[in-house]
Amino acid sequence: MKSVVVVGAQWGDEGKGKVVDYLAGSFDYIARVAGGHNAGHTVIIGKDRYVLQLIPCGILRPKQQAVIGTGTVVDPAALVAEIATLSKAGIDVKGRLHVSNRAHLIFPYHRELDKAAEGARGANKIGTTSRGIGPAYEDKMARRGLRQDWHDLSRNRPGLRRQNGAARPAYVRPTGAGAVSKESGARGRGEEPARKGRVRRGHRFFA
Repeated sequence: MKSVVVVGAQWGDEGKGKVVDYLAGSFDYIARVAGGHNAGHTVIIGKDRYVLQLIPCGILRPKQQAVIGTGTVVDPAALVAEIATLSKAGIDVKGRLHVSNRAHLIFPYHRELDKAAEGARGANKIGTTSRGIGPAYEDKMARRGLRQDWHDLSRNRPGLRRQNGAARPAYVRPTGAGAVSKESGARGRGEEPARKGRVRRGHRFFA
């Protein structure tokens, strides 16, 4: 099977979306292999303008299949919203959009972790989109992330509780209590004293 790989050689905004859209007509499957919904692939067809953040732009062609691959991180809410936007624009994704069951999930607490970490950097902020993409990849690398194949969450509460107890830098406290400094440490309801420089994750995503 012949394939072509489009790789950005800088930090983004190289025009990858335009290149992929140009090539998409010659391929059956167009796949995105990495990243989250912070991308901004804009495709203009005639007078219509489409902005895609997670779904490969090959979806705009009626006969092509689009794949969100193993290396991506997926925010379910963002994905549903993007599908709805395409539907309103007359683009039907049914039977043509495929999501790898090995892709990791972005949860609401990932967004809170992202915001807290960025806020703790002060003047050294990196300009994150605060969409939880970085923290989701951190969980993936630490082997504590949850993947798409965790479709039946009611049967996987033990795994979620293990995720709930994972350690995080002390400036992050996703319990609603806000960020805490590395010096101050933290103790929340039902939590043990924080170790130096670390704090237990205190979110209660699934009770």
